[in-house]
Amino acid sequence: MAEQLLQSDLRERRYLDYPYSVSGTGVPQTTTADDHLRDLILQVLFTNPGERVNLPEFGVGLPRLVFAPNSETLRSSVQFLISTNLQRWLGDLIDVEQVNVSSEPGFESQVTIEVIYVVKARQERQRVSVQV
Repeated sequence: MAEQLLQSDLRERRYLDYPYSVSGTGVPQTTTADDHLRDLILQVLFTNPGERVNLPEFGVGLPRLVFAPNSETLRSSVQFLISTNLQRWLGDLIDVEQVNVSSEPGFESQVTIEVIYVVKARQERQRVSVQV
């Protein structure tokens, strides 16, 4: 483990990993810029509005939608909530190109959310996909 720390490039920016954890050596876990951005997107998606005291409007609140009936109206609403919240809270880091909310016929209990975005710093297209 110590060799891995010594061999890492100190010029490369590192970010605290989400969820926060500490390694066996007592050092906080860190991550790369791409993984950090993915973590930020997941925080926006899975944080319920009102959960953060100083930012009561932050978050989409996907966990509260788990028991909502799966319909085209719900999927359209979720798509709108995701795109507007990501643009509002992470608009300085990413450009949201597309948000797809879908479920497979016969498996309506699972909803797949795919976010396609462009990282502004590098103009690189990436995607995040989660199942709820």
